[in-house]
Amino acid sequence: MTDFLKGKKQIHFIGIGGSGMYPLAQILHAQGYKITGSDNNETVTLDAVRKMGIKVFAGHNAANLGDSDLVIYSSAISGENPEFKTARENGIMTRDRAELLGLFTSQHDKAVCVVGTHGKTTVTSMLVHILMAASLDISAFVGGKLKILDGSARIGSSGIMAVEACEFNNNFLKLAPDIAVILNIDEDHMDFFKNMDNLRKAYSDFCNLTSDLIIMNGDCLNTKVAVMNSDYRKKTITFGFSETNDYYPENIKKLSDFESSFELLRDGGSLGEIIISVPGEHNVLNAVAACAAGLHLGVSFGAAKEGLRSFTGAGRRFERIYQEPRHAEPANQITVVDDYAHHPAEVEATLKTAKNMGYKRVWAVHQPFTYSRTKALQGDFAAALAIADKVVLSEIMGGREADSGDIKSEDIAARIADSVVIQDFEGIAKYVARNAESGDLIITMGCGDVDKCARLIVQKLNK
Repeated sequence: MTDFLKGKKQIHFIGIGGSGMYPLAQILHAQGYKITGSDNNETVTLDAVRKMGIKVFAGHNAANLGDSDLVIYSSAISGENPEFKTARENGIMTRDRAELLGLFTSQHDKAVCVVGTHGKTTVTSMLVHILMAASLDISAFVGGKLKILDGSARIGSSGIMAVEACEFNNNFLKLAPDIAVILNIDEDHMDFFKNMDNLRKAYSDFCNLTSDLIIMNGDCLNTKVAVMNSDYRKKTITFGFSETNDYYPENIKKLSDFESSFELLRDGGSLGEIIISVPGEHNVLNAVAACAAGLHLGVSFGAAKEGLRSFTGAGRRFERIYQEPRHAEPANQITVVDDYAHHPAEVEATLKTAKNMGYKRVWAVHQPFTYSRTKALQGDFAAALAIADKVVLSEIMGGREADSGDIKSEDIAARIADSVVIQDFEGIAKYVARNAESGDLIITMGCGDVDKCARLIVQKLNK
């Protein structure tokens, strides 16, 4: 891959606060490039960007480009964006963020790319903890914030890179994976893929790009079909709950609300017990996938065990942001958790885990994201959200899409008993804080900016 960074000095990011943009800016900043950025949405991430000494402009304006000789943009940026348009008109090099990530992966001997509809951030984060517990100086790119990274990314010298890869817009086909970890394939991003055949084909193409090894969920039919339709003569390793897989867990035990233990088996033989500090059986499976990748890279079981024990979650992945009183039993405290769940399967897994944690009531405060996804999966969203005791829906965040006019949050609420739609976060926060009771768990859910709502709820509760 051509090194388009060669000779570049000043790089501008359009939408620098995005989860896929911030870690790239973090990497380039660490490498000594002068970075600037712009964004329409004030977020906690932008605060982190500014703390790095990076100048951030509010809103998009052609003048923000300054003396930049390279502009990085994401799939969410339209061709009419004034910064993107001006860069093209003035001959300034522009590159999609996936191309930049692809360049980084090509520069590493072992780029481990974690893909799938659900669990990418968590598994990549677990793998980062495992590799760093083994004292490996790794590079990393994660879509969520990790304390161990002091952000979302790092550059190391070991030649190993742990990467969270996204399938939307076929972005992951711009990468150079040596090891692919395929967690699952579920119906998502149908505004782009249109049907499951196209989605599976994209994953097959991704497998064909992989040079060394495919680590796949052997219990997921769509994953198996995608791999079989690729050049799967490459070495494959399977993981899952079933004993037919190369790696699988046994003797799963819930130790506390946020802790579980299990025995890790490889080829039918026990490697030993592992304790994870994140809730839910879906995270047991995530840990098995991360272990499979780490052990293949030569990490000892002891380091894998240590790394997983130290992992307490990535930002916005069942992230506890409020607990009062802090040391009380769940039935006697109000707790606020923020989660990135934005697909019905993720919402279901999160709420089932929550319902098992001993709270009196579970609140789901959900911000639907994109009109196409909400419309296509409205029945599934309603069924998943109905697991909660109380459901609050905000208006739909369109993101990259214009309002089609044929779907609204009320369409989901109409299918759920004891649900309410409140358009704005301020109104939601007032409603939840006024009606929350001792023993309630409040979960804000979505991949937009619903974390702002979580913090507003905390402010109201504190008052």
